[in-house]
Amino acid sequence: MPEDQELIKEILTGSQAAMEVLTRKYYKPLYAFVYRKIGNKETAYDLTQDIFIKMMQSIHSYSQKGAFKSWLFSIAVNHCRDYWKSAGYRQINKQSELTETLESKQKSVSYIFEQKETREQVKHAIHNLPEYQREAVILKYYHHLKIKEIATLTETSVSTVKSRLKQGLTKLSISLKRGEEDDQARRQK
Repeated sequence: MPEDQELIKEILTGSQAAMEVLTRKYYKPLYAFVYRKIGNKETAYDLTQDIFIKMMQSIHSYSQKGAFKSWLFSIAVNHCRDYWKSAGYRQINKQSELTETLESKQKSVSYIFEQKETREQVKHAIHNLPEYQREAVILKYYHHLKIKEIATLTETSVSTVKSRLKQGLTKLSISLKRGEEDDQARRQK
């Protein structure tokens, strides 16, 4: 696969094929980031599309000094932040709370695959972190970005990112332990 810099040069000269290659290269990791951050597949799909549109509209402003992946993820981080502030988020959040309540009543099936249950617990625990900690944890552990890259993306210092990661992981640990204790108590009944 061609290097990002080569693809960008081709895109700037009008190459539709280079744009498709670049989009295919980053679509899955970007969608995964947005989905983990938002927690809703349909909304994550829409936001990912929006992010690629923003990328194409502003690709001429990419300075090619840092990694393209970092530049693209900074667009995604900012777009997700804008989404959290939007009225659309508040409306979808109310609907998902109702759906989760209905689903939790329907999930009284005695056998659930343990791996899926664990993934759901982790997903739920991450979703309950404050937004800035959730963002740092997702970028570090799901997208394997370096702390310095995360600091650049989130426009904070390296020490702030380290602090957010430490606090977020501590909260995750406590939340997951509490979940295990709740599960054990339910099994004993």
